[in-house]
Amino acid sequence: MKTILVTGGTGFLGSNLCRRLVNDGHKVICMDNNYTGRLENISGLLGNTHFRFINHDVCEPLSFDEHLDQIYNLACPASPPAYQGKHSIDTTKTCVLGALNMLELAKTHRATILQSSTSEIYGEPLVHPQTENYRGNVNPIGIRACYDEGKRCAESLFFDYYRHEGVDIKVIRIFNTYGPNMDPHDGRVVSNFICQALRGEDITIYGDGHQTRSFCYVDDLIEAMVRMMNSPKDFQGPVNTGNPGEFTIRELAEKVVAQTGSHSKIVYKDLPADDPTQRRPDISLAKNKLGWEPSVSLDEGLQKTIDYFKREIAHPALAAE
Repeated sequence: MKTILVTGGTGFLGSNLCRRLVNDGHKVICMDNNYTGRLENISGLLGNTHFRFINHDVCEPLSFDEHLDQIYNLACPASPPAYQGKHSIDTTKTCVLGALNMLELAKTHRATILQSSTSEIYGEPLVHPQTENYRGNVNPIGIRACYDEGKRCAESLFFDYYRHEGVDIKVIRIFNTYGPNMDPHDGRVVSNFICQALRGEDITIYGDGHQTRSFCYVDDLIEAMVRMMNSPKDFQGPVNTGNPGEFTIRELAEKVVAQTGSHSKIVYKDLPADDPTQRRPDISLAKNKLGWEPSVSLDEGLQKTIDYFKREIAHPALAAE
C-alpha cells in the first residue's frame, strides 16, 4: 500500500483517479479547494478508511507528517470559459505556484511526482500528428496563454527539479478527455454537446466544424497515468496520452445527436481566438514505454458519458454515485 496525494482531486480527472487508486488498495489523500472541482465527485469515497479529503489551495505551501510515496499534480482549471475569462490569473498561479509547492513537497518526501501537462502546450500545431519533440506554436499573450504557457512553465520547473534537485518526476501531456464526473457547465466540447442535446437545445459549434480533436475516454487516460507513475525511474517523459482517433467537431456533434436521439439543431458561431484547428497525438512513445494505448471507442465512451449526464441533469446529487 502506498500513500498517494492527488491535487485537484475533486475535479473530473482527479476524482476518477482517486477512485482508481483506492480500488487498487492505496491510501489516498485528495486535496482541492473546489475552485472548479465538486465534492459530489468524491461522495462515494468519503466513507472509505483509505481515503481522506483536504480543502487546500495548491498555490499555498503545505506539509504532511506522514510519508508520501507519490504525488499526482492535477490541480488546474481546465475549463476554457474559466481560464479564458476572469480566472486567467488564477490559472497561471495554479500552474506555476502549484507546481513549485508540489515539487518542494516531493523533494522533502522523496516522492515520485507526476505532472498532468496538456496537449495545449503545442498550441496551433504546425506538425500533425503531434510528437513529444515538437516544441509547439503558442501565442504567449493570447486569451489561452494563461493555460498554455502556465503548463509549459510547469514542465520547465519539473525538469529543472529533476536535473538540479534529483526529484523523481513524470510528465504526461493529456489530450482531450471525456467521461463521467465532467461538470455540465465546464464549457468543454463533449459536455456542452451532450447537455445541449439532452435538453433539446441548439448544439453550438464554434467555427465551421471542420477543426479536429482526438477524444480519449477517462478510464483509458487514468490507466495511462497510473502506468506512467509506476514506470522505470529512468523514464521521465514527457509522453503523449490521448486517443489517436481523429474526428471533426461536426462529426462529434452528429454522433451526440444520434446517440441521444435528440432533435437538436446544429448552429455555428465564430471560432474563439487561438483555438487550435487540429489536434491528434502520436502515441508511439506511450506504446513503447508504457505498453499503453486506448481501448474504448468514441461511440462506446460517448454512450457511457451520455448515461452519466442523463443522471446528472435529472438528479445532480446522484450522478457521482
